[in-house]
Amino acid sequence: MIHKTAIIDAKARIGANVRIGAFSLIGPDVEIGDDCEIAHHCVIEGHTTLGRGNRIFAFNALGGEPQDKKYAGEPTRLEIGDRNIVREYCTFNTGTVQDGGVTRIGDDNWIMAYVHVAHDCQLGHHIVMANNATLAGHVHIGDHAILGGFVGIHQFCHIGAHCILGIASVIRQDVPPYLTVAGNPAAPHGINSEGLKRRGFSVEAIAAIKRAYKVVYRNGLSLAEAQAALAEMVASTPEIAPFLAFIAQSERGILR
Repeated sequence: MIHKTAIIDAKARIGANVRIGAFSLIGPDVEIGDDCEIAHHCVIEGHTTLGRGNRIFAFNALGGEPQDKKYAGEPTRLEIGDRNIVREYCTFNTGTVQDGGVTRIGDDNWIMAYVHVAHDCQLGHHIVMANNATLAGHVHIGDHAILGGFVGIHQFCHIGAHCILGIASVIRQDVPPYLTVAGNPAAPHGINSEGLKRRGFSVEAIAAIKRAYKVVYRNGLSLAEAQAALAEMVASTPEIAPFLAFIAQSERGILR
């Protein structure tokens, strides 16, 4: 299961049925859960935890120090959940004490080649990140979001659940749930209707989300006026509650 040329620190904790390929390096503060597969020429270091059933392809560097000038060697962490696929040449950094001290990646994510996840990012579940997608520090990504190739997200931005970000989009503000956005700088282009349909949203729910989108983006209202209108709609259309809550909690302001 472990190639003879792999270098595994004696303090590393390796679960059952784990495969580790040639010339991979596993540091002393690493924990790898059961049924993981680590390909050849990977480096997993720092205080890094992988859950069960992850597939880490070749030439990945996971758990490296954050690219932050304020970092002074604190024992911050990288936590990766279960059943993630991480393709070649990705870099995931640990967190910083200026935030929660942990970079976190959830379950069942599909992360393609050359993706960078910076310090203190928080990723949910079932996310797709295409080649060369890049997250600056402190970025949050909601469940089922899809990031096209070469997407770049500015630090501290939040991306809501079920969003789709078109190829090479540059994100400088928060993106509410359900949206389709594209461009540099990115602009909204409706809701992710097809994605919602595939994930079991009813026709009525999708129609309600589309109405909420029009209130915020098409009716010429100020953001405060749009929030008031959405608040009146929530009682009869609960599907828009996450949309309204996201806007209310945004600190950077929403992309509009």
